Amino acid sequence: MTGKLFGLGIGPGDPDLITLKALKILQASPVLAYPTLEDGDSLARSIIAPHLTDKKHEITIRIPMTVAREPAQKAYDMAAIELAEELKAGRDVAVLCEGDPFFYGSFMYLFGRMALNFPVEVIPGVSSLTACATALETPLSARNDILTVLPAPLENSILKARIEAADSVALMKLGRHFDRIRGLIIDMGLADQANYIERASMQNQKITPLREVPADAAPYFSMILIHKRGQAWK
Repeated sequence: MTGKLFGLGIGPGDPDLITLKALKILQASPVLAYPTLEDGDSLARSIIAPHLTDKKHEITIRIPMTVAREPAQKAYDMAAIELAEELKAGRDVAVLCEGDPFFYGSFMYLFGRMALNFPVEVIPGVSSLTACATALETPLSARNDILTVLPAPLENSILKARIEAADSVALMKLGRHFDRIRGLIIDMGLADQANYIERASMQNQKITPLREVPADAAPYFSMILIHKRGQAWK
């Protein structure tokens, strides 16, 4: 009997936003794995820290934060080998994933490497998208609104076309692209309908008017929500 691999969606940052199912699996699994930067601590590990009730064997998956895909793919290849050894030994492994595993989640890259050879269960989590909308008190969509989720690294021409076609928009992964995205939104005349938030649900959450965000100050965990009708319930 092999162990089972769990992909745990642990929510956007507030430890209380983990689901009961994910919490039960987290506390029952003898092996814990989580991504972290090559030279930093793991945000995912810090989120679930208050819920750890006993000592576990922990596997750190160090992911290079580069634009090139190859270094990260090699890191997932190596992690898959290490996780496979634990599963072959009959030990369940809980892999932490911020937000939801299948919504821009890091776990999907392990799922693609492991699911054909081992039992895998994915536990959905509260996504950053819904956490941002809640913190901003801004419904994402209503009635027949078309919601479009856009990654900021896309080219302006693509972003503009998608924004023009949508009723509500979520712009993610802002980081170093923020100034360019803000300029595009202003040029499209949508600045007054846009809301900016960073680190939703975390202790250092910040909501700032779009025009007042300092240049080059937006972190990766930031988002802009736009609803063209203003308030979705109207």
